[in-house]
Amino acid sequence: MRAELIKQTIIDLWDIKRPIYITGAPGGGKTSVVKQAAQQLGVDYIHHHAPSMLVEDFGVPDMAAGDDNFTYKMPHWWPSDPETEAILCFDDRGQSGGDIQKVIANIQEERELHGHPLPKGVMIISTGNRLEDRAGANRTLSHLADRETELEFDAMLDDWTRYAIADDVHPSVISFVRFRPSLLHDFDPQRPKNPTPRSWIKGVSALLDKIQPEAEYDCFKGAIGEGAAAEFVGFRKIERALPNIDNLLMHPDKFEVPTDPMALYAISGAIAYKATVTNFDRVIQVANQMPQEFGVLTVSFATRRNPELASTQAFTAWAVANTDVLF
Repeated sequence: MRAELIKQTIIDLWDIKRPIYITGAPGGGKTSVVKQAAQQLGVDYIHHHAPSMLVEDFGVPDMAAGDDNFTYKMPHWWPSDPETEAILCFDDRGQSGGDIQKVIANIQEERELHGHPLPKGVMIISTGNRLEDRAGANRTLSHLADRETELEFDAMLDDWTRYAIADDVHPSVISFVRFRPSLLHDFDPQRPKNPTPRSWIKGVSALLDKIQPEAEYDCFKGAIGEGAAAEFVGFRKIERALPNIDNLLMHPDKFEVPTDPMALYAISGAIAYKATVTNFDRVIQVANQMPQEFGVLTVSFATRRNPELASTQAFTAWAVANTDVLF
């Protein structure tokens, strides 16, 4: 299931608080989707890394009671305020052992812990990797599996692009991944490193323009693997050979349209990243000179990054001229 649909499903099930378990290959963005759902719902997000939790993290006996009975000292994270509205996320739950799974199963079914009720406004969502990913995941206990809805996460290019633009991911990464969509999430447990939505953002985008060009391949290889790193470094070389984007937008009539698809993807991203309300007419002029699919890509990237551009006269005229591909 694609990320946007999972997020919408969380929102749709919010009223009934149905527990959800999101599974998928490492690095796909499962946890990010849960955070986005909480943000869109306008509720708190309570995060706990399940594999690093102990049973004691769910409460311990309070032996200081003054009579023959004792109560439990509750953990600091337990939402004790009955008015709390939040998503309680047990992240990487697949890597947790049976003891932790048993506690979570009881919380999901009875909605209480040691006699302390879970507020009606709290929804429980867990995330985890699949057994075949060889990421240390354990089989889910059958009674826990029976108490939740499992949704399998699929990384989709458009969803990732939308998130990447909003998260200010480097345009070179976005352009390249759109050029080579199969490398967005090419996970193979046999390889030491794989390109994933997470590694593209944290292992590549975060490093760009901070390291020397000579170090790029080795650094990227250590995040996304040899093959993807080699292709991306080649893409960067083509980018560096492109005409100066500022000069191009000053003189769009002198644009020499490249024929190499990789160069067209690179220049589309670079131009879109420079688009502003004041220069968007010239961005459109450049986009109109490219093959239509790249012109559409340029304008789409620019307007997603800056929605104000869609209110300009330049965009309106362009949209009318490209009705056949927009509707």
